[in-house]
Amino acid sequence: MTAEYCIAVDAMGGDFGPRVTVPAAIDALRRHPSLRILLVGRQEQIDPLLSRHVTSELQRLTVLHADSVVAMDEKPALALRRRRDSSMYLALQAVADGRAHACVSAGNTGALMVLGRSILQTLPGIDRPAITSAVPTVNGHCYMLDLGANVDCTASHLLQFAIMGSVMVRAVEELEFPRVGLLNIGAEEIKGNEQVRLASRLLAEQDQLNYIGFVEGDGVFSGKADLVVCDGFVGNIALKSSEGLARLISRKLRRSFNRSLYRRILALLARPVLKELQEQLDPGRRNGASLLGLQGIVVKSHGGANRTCFGYALDQAVSEAQMNVPERICEQLELYLQSREGPAKTF
Repeated sequence: MTAEYCIAVDAMGGDFGPRVTVPAAIDALRRHPSLRILLVGRQEQIDPLLSRHVTSELQRLTVLHADSVVAMDEKPALALRRRRDSSMYLALQAVADGRAHACVSAGNTGALMVLGRSILQTLPGIDRPAITSAVPTVNGHCYMLDLGANVDCTASHLLQFAIMGSVMVRAVEELEFPRVGLLNIGAEEIKGNEQVRLASRLLAEQDQLNYIGFVEGDGVFSGKADLVVCDGFVGNIALKSSEGLARLISRKLRRSFNRSLYRRILALLARPVLKELQEQLDPGRRNGASLLGLQGIVVKSHGGANRTCFGYALDQAVSEAQMNVPERICEQLELYLQSREGPAKTF
């Protein structure tokens, strides 16, 4: 018998709110027969949208009313103090209470991180949660973390990220021993700042990690590693730069093919190849960044995600729930802590 999973959805989060989250949730119910969804938000805005969908899948959907919404530009500290009746807070609380296996939100990233840490708490041995998502490579994709949650990181933090990310990739991608690289300005051991060089030594000491050494910026997309570790400052810049480059390539190709009738004919002949390239480079197809390190599954969607892209974030949450990623991370952390000498049991 297939196990059932419940996803709590912050229906009000993102640039479009229920207009995107409600139909995307119904689509997800169709894709996953064992899925239940708890839609958290203002019922007066959600109900009219649900009434447009007469389908049996609605029997697996429940609406939880929330009085307020965390604004996209709201300071995280204010959200923590004043938004305990918000859709984001209540969706996270549903995970903490055991009513849901995961939470998905397209809302304020900083607020989601602060509320998630306050409500769910971090896993034992983890100082800070980290954001991870997939980026395209020549052979498919790899994962990067941290992508913006932690601007300043110690070598120990980077080690924690590597352990968490390796466990997630192993579970979600079904890779027995994912290759872990550390993002640096060169492949040589002498390159990089002190924190990165120290982190490299710590990663190399871990038997449970398949550490392959330093990876340069262009190596991220070569398929050399299954997981690339970095601090949030570097990771966020690398991610946004790659997304900007993908959009640039797409626009340049469109302009180039529209310059003459001959080129437009060539574009028609090349349409299957161009469509495949666009799909591979489209950031929306990899929508769904996981907040690793919390005692519960939290997936962050792009704020501007459309119905289809928000659905990818829901699929990511279902996959992590099925694989029980937080528990697997805990198991690996226990192995690490047990292997350390001395009385200290923290990183």
